[in-house]
Amino acid sequence: MTDLLLGRVLSFTADPFTAGPEAARLDEAVVIAEGRIVATGTAEALRRAHPQARVTDYGGRLISAGFIDAHVHYPQTAIIASWGKRLIDWLNTYTFPEEMRFADPAYAATIAARYLDLTRAQGTTSVCSYATIHPASVDALMAAAQARGQRIWTGKTCMDRNAPEGLRDTAQSAHDDSAALLAKWHGVDRLSYVITPRFSPTSTPEQLEALGALWAANPSCLMQTHLSEQTDEIAWVKGLFPQARDYLDTYEQFGLLGRGGLYGHAIHLEPREKDRLREVDASLIHCPTSNTFIGSGLFDMGGLKAAGQRIGLATDTGGGSSFSMLRTMAAAYEVGQLRGRPLHPAELWWLATLGSAQSLHADHLIGNIAPGMEADLVVIDLASTPAIAQASARAETLWEALFPTIMMGDDRAIHAVWIAGQPAG
Repeated sequence: MTDLLLGRVLSFTADPFTAGPEAARLDEAVVIAEGRIVATGTAEALRRAHPQARVTDYGGRLISAGFIDAHVHYPQTAIIASWGKRLIDWLNTYTFPEEMRFADPAYAATIAARYLDLTRAQGTTSVCSYATIHPASVDALMAAAQARGQRIWTGKTCMDRNAPEGLRDTAQSAHDDSAALLAKWHGVDRLSYVITPRFSPTSTPEQLEALGALWAANPSCLMQTHLSEQTDEIAWVKGLFPQARDYLDTYEQFGLLGRGGLYGHAIHLEPREKDRLREVDASLIHCPTSNTFIGSGLFDMGGLKAAGQRIGLATDTGGGSSFSMLRTMAAAYEVGQLRGRPLHPAELWWLATLGSAQSLHADHLIGNIAPGMEADLVVIDLASTPAIAQASARAETLWEALFPTIMMGDDRAIHAVWIAGQPAG
């Protein structure tokens, strides 16, 4: 079946951080078939070229690439919005007790399905998620995403110290379990495995070395971890790795720094760390709702983008306080204001779509509406509430119309979601 969708079709031809808002273009229609984008253009031309297509008219609504959440912890779904802890206390009080429950495959399957349903309702079509140390937690999310036709990344979280009994593996089992899961899932349908040391404080040097060796043997995989989220965390790392030049060096010396590395948070970076991350073309993942909710600090989006860093955007569920990428964009705007560099609506939307796709090295597949791309789409109602409607009605440009939805929108703004060329939900 060929589908012709009519509406205001938003795509990007360049990075708006360098090219400005003109990096975006609007079309009147998009054609999709067999799970992919076939064409964009005027409604008249595409109706003529595809007379047999099934037509869905979304009127004045915005049709965009689906949102891509580049750093989440799906096992923390049930503890989102828990009160009042900083990072290390958050892990001990909320995260670790909840992750213990994922030893039960049935519980893992329940939360995986709940998480994907919640995020799809918010317009998110792809995620890159941490699992727990339990292989069943990877199987659960992979199976749930496979059933929905989603493109996702996930991996077994590896920890062999500074975690409770029952949430620790070993250097050898972390390597072997990860290798087995990689062989089982990586490249199957739209699924990808990502090698996942939680962060250096919860891995011994031996485990980090084993996972570095696994990544070297499987360079098509991404590797995800955390970096420089809070100042007390950085002090902890210095105590655990006294010979390291800085936090990043605790990864670099074990083969865990490189292109395809995803470094969540990256707030309090030293000059050497910034230089090395840029040199290897690593990805930094900005998690603004988490950074403000847990009190971590203010990410330097303006400075890091100007320096040429590769950056994605993420909710960081459940340290992040929302499943919504709209709310995440709003928080990124607010953080930018506090840093003295407010982000333009085009920059925010790009971060939540093509920017996150680039951070995951998947921008040839998802994150934009262009011929050949996979047809993951979200349809946005730019008048979803009375407050948003009265603001957008005054707009003279697309960005003026879209910005109220970025700042005040929620799941009511998500009119429709398409995954792999099929209506979802």
